[in-house]
Amino acid sequence: MLGKLKNIGKEKNLSSLMANVSVAFLGLVSFMLLTRQLSKELFGEWVLFITLATFVDLLRFGLTRTSSVRLLSGADDQKQKCILGCTFRINLKLLGVLTFVCWGAHMALLFFSLEINNGYRLFLFYYPFLALSNLSWNNAMSLFQAEQNFRRMMMVRLSNVGLFCLFLILNQWWLKLGLLEIVWVNIAVNAISGIWCSIKNWDGLIYVRHATRTVEKELVNFGKYSMGTLVSSSLLKSSDTLIIGMSPILGSAGIAMYAIPLKLTDLLGIPLHSFAMTAYPRMSKKSIEGDLAAVKKIFYSYVGIVTLLFFPVALTAFVFAEHMVLFLGGNEYLDSLPLLTLIFRVFTVYIMLLPIDRFTGVLLDSINRPKLNLYKVLVMTSANIILNFLAVFVFKSLVAVAVGTVVFTIVGMFLGFFYLKREIQIQSKQIVSESVLFLKNLKAHLG
Repeated sequence: MLGKLKNIGKEKNLSSLMANVSVAFLGLVSFMLLTRQLSKELFGEWVLFITLATFVDLLRFGLTRTSSVRLLSGADDQKQKCILGCTFRINLKLLGVLTFVCWGAHMALLFFSLEINNGYRLFLFYYPFLALSNLSWNNAMSLFQAEQNFRRMMMVRLSNVGLFCLFLILNQWWLKLGLLEIVWVNIAVNAISGIWCSIKNWDGLIYVRHATRTVEKELVNFGKYSMGTLVSSSLLKSSDTLIIGMSPILGSAGIAMYAIPLKLTDLLGIPLHSFAMTAYPRMSKKSIEGDLAAVKKIFYSYVGIVTLLFFPVALTAFVFAEHMVLFLGGNEYLDSLPLLTLIFRVFTVYIMLLPIDRFTGVLLDSINRPKLNLYKVLVMTSANIILNFLAVFVFKSLVAVAVGTVVFTIVGMFLGFFYLKREIQIQSKQIVSESVLFLKNLKAHLG
């Protein structure tokens, strides 16, 4: 019995899931502490700042993350050094460009005395500091994912998320610091993780001398599509917050309220992120080997099993939505409880559709069709932005924003299957049969 449990613990999907769950748990605690330490308006400004930072981080690392994981999978030691050195050098150049843009825009706002949401101002001034502090550990994530070393990935992420959570606990009961101090501490804990990765030679800094223009060009040529895909994917979620922040009626308070059901939805999506991280290297390897039958088999199994797992999760969330919203937001949001409960229940429908949409994108990248995945996500993003503007400025409704999320996901599902049927003759009916086969052989699969 102990031997079986040990084998299950080593299974990569579960290792990835445990890594993400551990980080997400501390992220949840941090979120709950922030809702209780900051007023609704200040919390909305924090959410806007961190949403923009996450979005731009995806832009930075999206250029190299997917392509470097693909190349690092199965690469020898010398090749790995070259790839890591190239990714670090590319991301360092991007940091310089983004710093110039952010501080230039900040100075322009001051010069022309333009009025915008303070969350945007926080981002423009503080993001370059955050971007420098998280450069090394973010670059190291490519190596960890390619090696399927989810334990190391978890430890690095816990080092900054855990320290930030510890600070917030101290701040709740003792320090009583404000928003700006919280932003600076967030920058500091990211720097600690980055320094650790540099010392351990995981980030590629020491291998910059091994970088070659040929590999850089290869990374960028593939990455320009995957970056567009990741950025567009991020816009699918972050555009809600960014557009709400533009509204003079909803504003920072609207962002704060919408952030609570959105955070719960992100938590429910953690298993999907974990499975996608393990599926991508597996499908990429089989694709490079030319074994399309195996690629499709992996795809069918993942889509079917993960969708099956998500059904009871979504149903439970729908039933207990009110309690979950109140638990996360606290008494500050008691007066908005019926509205936030309705928004979260709309999101549970989105959760059910998400696995199919996500894995069609992962498969397109795995078979070296990142351009098609980019087109798919661009269509979804365009639909979401249009729906968001209608929801915020015409209907002035946060519920309408959530409904738009369901609509664009349905669009993505159909478009993904359309591309995959055309490229490798994917058959949706195979999802059921392969999932049943996987369940029958589950014991053998776990070792």
